Amino acid sequence: MDTVTQSEKTTVGRATVVTVKREPSQTTSFMMTLIRGMTVTMRHFFSNLFTKTQTETLEYPEEKIPYPERHRGLHRLMKRDDGRVRCVACMCCPTACPANCITIVPAETDDPSVEKYPAVFEIDELRCIVCGLCVEACPCDAIRMDTKLHAAPVEFRGDAIETKTSLLERGGLSHAIQAGKGSDWRESEQ
Repeated sequence: MDTVTQSEKTTVGRATVVTVKREPSQTTSFMMTLIRGMTVTMRHFFSNLFTKTQTETLEYPEEKIPYPERHRGLHRLMKRDDGRVRCVACMCCPTACPANCITIVPAETDDPSVEKYPAVFEIDELRCIVCGLCVEACPCDAIRMDTKLHAAPVEFRGDAIETKTSLLERGGLSHAIQAGKGSDWRESEQ
């Protein structure tokens, strides 16, 4: 990248012409820039090769970094006492989601205490940015992100979509610590 040493502005009619004077090409040649860049690369390479002071590589399957206590993890849907999904298809979570990864298709229910339920509830985990806004927006505590689980690697995009069934199967898991309290903090405050 050439460095600018001086510039001049002149006005010609309505247009402003800026003339940039750069350093002579002898000081900004490709070879000198290449040699400077390779010097920095080789210095870091040999420093890491012999002293290993700046090495950040992990041998992944054997060596893992523990998750922080407040790691969110995958989504899960909560159930009511009678076993049905707690979600009432109010559409707050897909509205709050900045990645538009939540799809809900509401349907009418026969239960007079519940107006709607989600006939389809899907989350595309490849689009999800794990922000937690869906959890915060849910007025009935139907969706949580406290499983501490990764999204599983998939070969096809369609396999990364979590359905209502898979989200409900994860419903009993809770490992996160919320605000310095255990996983049952909601029940203990009632």
